[in-house]
Amino acid sequence: MVQPDLQTVRLSNGKEITVHTHLFINNEFVPGHGPLIETINPATEEVICSVHSADEQDVNAAVNAAATCFKDTWRKVAPAEKARLINKLADLMERDRDELAILDALDNGKAFTVARDVDITDSIACYRYFAGWADKIHGKTIDTTFDKMCYTRHEALGVVGAVIPWNYPTMMAAWKFAPALAAGNCIVMKTSEITPLPAYKFAALVKEAGFPAGVVNIITGYGHTTGNYLSGHPLVSKMAFTGSTATGRKVMESSSTSNLKKLQLELGGKSAQIVCADADLDQAAEWACGGIFNNHGQSCNAGSRILVHESVHDQFLELFIKHTKAMIKIGDPFEEDTFQGPQISKAQFDKILNYIEIGKKEGAVVSYGGKRWGNKGYYIEPTVFTNCHNQMRIMREEIFGPVVAIAKFKTIEEAIDIANDSDYGLAGSVYTTNLDTAITVTNEIKTGTMWVNCFDVFDQSTPFGGYKQSGFGKELGKYSLQEYTQVKVVKILRSSKI
Repeated sequence: MVQPDLQTVRLSNGKEITVHTHLFINNEFVPGHGPLIETINPATEEVICSVHSADEQDVNAAVNAAATCFKDTWRKVAPAEKARLINKLADLMERDRDELAILDALDNGKAFTVARDVDITDSIACYRYFAGWADKIHGKTIDTTFDKMCYTRHEALGVVGAVIPWNYPTMMAAWKFAPALAAGNCIVMKTSEITPLPAYKFAALVKEAGFPAGVVNIITGYGHTTGNYLSGHPLVSKMAFTGSTATGRKVMESSSTSNLKKLQLELGGKSAQIVCADADLDQAAEWACGGIFNNHGQSCNAGSRILVHESVHDQFLELFIKHTKAMIKIGDPFEEDTFQGPQISKAQFDKILNYIEIGKKEGAVVSYGGKRWGNKGYYIEPTVFTNCHNQMRIMREEIFGPVVAIAKFKTIEEAIDIANDSDYGLAGSVYTTNLDTAITVTNEIKTGTMWVNCFDVFDQSTPFGGYKQSGFGKELGKYSLQEYTQVKVVKILRSSKI
């Protein structure tokens, strides 16, 4: 007997919510042919429900639905109508903001207030921003020779495949869906198998908004099966992937051996925050604290290495720990004042605790935290390591948890060298009151984003993406539209001669 699509689940506060558990293909919730996957509440370690996963035939069905819709329907829809539909979707998300935030908090473990006020709010803004671009994607006319006319067209790619991670279930979907739809593509998205529930609520809103069947398709499954089928599918023209560098390599491989898809990869990071001797130390400590501990440290751009000038190290550390204590209230995601909920899973929980032990063995000093919090749920205290150097594993490897490593530097040149001595290049920051220092550091650090006297500040109009093994391609802003279009050149020989 096939498990019914709609399931009722209970929250920790006693309230109930109804969730979709089937795949969303061609505007319908349909059973999947892959194994059922249990999704776990990381705050309680209990099963929320089981969801259907997609096998190869389900991936084929989703991609074929998208390809048919693009060919027969979506590419013929006027850009202004696309904009209206995207704005309508944003309206519905605003109406159901609390429900989307509840599902983010339930499935992911993040604080409900953070999910509502940051993740969902920013996602709605993302759809509105790109709705404004839908009818403004233009080509150019080019003067060549007198007897010829030349112009360019910025055309949709067709079917876009997307794979999103578990750390921002609704927001990462928005970063893919919004520009893809505005540029005129149809899309098949695979959610993380760990956090599928918010995406299926979103799918119901897509249908309610009135999008043609096949424009948006959402499936769930494991990366090595469902994800591999999607990235290797010959009808998918582009893959947009956010996740680990190791998995990004596999996406590149399957894409290259199928049809040489266009790729956009946003991968791992080990971002450095540089605190100069002339910085406003209290301000720097507060921003640096958020830079690592936002979203429980589960962010690819997390500022997990803090490099502090030796002359202000002790003063900065005192302020940093003060702000950590003041900012971070650990607890049930549905309590109003919770800032940090549990880590996403038992596997991630164990990985982070193992890194804490590695740091101790390497000679780093735990100056704050370093232990499990409570006895139920995947909670870990915010952890501050000092006495660190850049050859330690906790300084080089992505931990993806609430763990920060602090090291000293003597000169700004040394700080730049340490920051650049990394396989990653996603983000970074510098705290200084000297404009020349700010310009020097931001110019020299090899990362896709540099913040000055702040961290983790995002905006829908600002592009985001990495250098080196943090990937390539840009999310957000006008730049991201280039990732979802291709340029065609048209040359016409004029028949008349003058």
